[in-house]
Amino acid sequence: MNFSFALPIAAAPVPPIPDGKRTVETAALIVVLVIALALFFDFTNGFHDTANAMATPIATGALKPKVAVLLAAVLNLVGAFLSTEVAKTISGGMIREDQLSQSIFPAIIFAGLIGAITWNMLTWLLGLPSSSSHALFGGLIGATVVGASISAIDTGVVLSKVVLPALIAPLTAGIIAFVATKIAYVVTRRYDNKPDGRDGFRWGQIFTSSLVALAHGTNDAQKTMGVITLALITVGWQTQSDPQLWVIFACAFTIALGTYMGGWRIIRTLGKGLTDVKPAQGFSAEASTASTILASSALGFALSTTQVASGSVIGSGLGRRGAVVRWGTVGRITVGWVLTLPAAGIVGALAAFLIVGFENLFGQGVGELIGVIIGAVIAVAIVLAIFLRSRRSEVTAANAMSEVADSGAAVDLTEEPPPTRRQQRVAQAAAASDEEGVR
Repeated sequence: MNFSFALPIAAAPVPPIPDGKRTVETAALIVVLVIALALFFDFTNGFHDTANAMATPIATGALKPKVAVLLAAVLNLVGAFLSTEVAKTISGGMIREDQLSQSIFPAIIFAGLIGAITWNMLTWLLGLPSSSSHALFGGLIGATVVGASISAIDTGVVLSKVVLPALIAPLTAGIIAFVATKIAYVVTRRYDNKPDGRDGFRWGQIFTSSLVALAHGTNDAQKTMGVITLALITVGWQTQSDPQLWVIFACAFTIALGTYMGGWRIIRTLGKGLTDVKPAQGFSAEASTASTILASSALGFALSTTQVASGSVIGSGLGRRGAVVRWGTVGRITVGWVLTLPAAGIVGALAAFLIVGFENLFGQGVGELIGVIIGAVIAVAIVLAIFLRSRRSEVTAANAMSEVADSGAAVDLTEEPPPTRRQQRVAQAAAASDEEGVR
């Protein structure tokens, strides 16, 4: 089994550290801090992206919130141990190998992670299902521009591997979900005479949502493995780009733990905030999400599972007659998508600027360490402030059930679907029988 390095940064060894500028102890401490922060990002990734697979089955009542989140956690854990084309194609060389210098050290990776985590936590507070992957890419791009130069960024790879899929994937998933929902309701009305598809599609949702959760674990956990591996390579502790076994285990269990903790705010927004979800509609959305991710991985695209899931929910809402899509929520989420890369990049750049500034003042070793510690303190303060702010209106499994899961049964169609020919014949026969009885 090949656990390939899964981050769009070339894994070439960095030139050796000049003697007297950074001690082994200082380098070790910075790497430990990078690993800790990378695992925290892995945790927030699972916490933030729980809704990708489980929002719609919760919204339709196919799964109860705690059961859904537990299932997602287990499948994220399993997926993290698998090697897929998604993980391989993400290692496309977003940073130019020939532009790497002594500035690209774990401290710069640390700065990029600060940008990603800060944006992840902010969108979690606001309930916006933005992309954790794009937050990571944005943070690393911003930090690299400050730590090296803008020429170190391969804009062609960024456009083809990050920006273009971000534009195409939600639209593609939405179209697939729209068509699938139309077909699902036609089949449902024809064969079981229950327009909401309540009998069969809930069971199908369990399968499709499980497939999405498995793909998420395979995709996103490997990004964190790549970050940690890169940090080890930059200080010469590892020469190969394949993550070590302890890195794989650490990332797998961390993303699973984050998933189990559950991002109830995101679940509420994605499951109910976009559109009220019926079982056939939810099944179509999950099937669209899974098929889009798997097909795109075979073609070599690095996708955001969050954006694909959101596009699928919107498309399935448009495909159901009488469903109401909340376009105000769509607008908020679109803004989150557009802002993710530059916002995380700005925070990552600021963190890198802080580290580089202290490095210039106090030297490469001590200055880097001071900058990293101060950056960590500021990041912890921001995360703590966001968490305390979120406690004012906490969303847990209990009220997620009442606000999300019941929506599948509580929503009324504003327009009844037209009767099928079979239903018309049954109604005509019943009317004729009533007339005979009157006579």
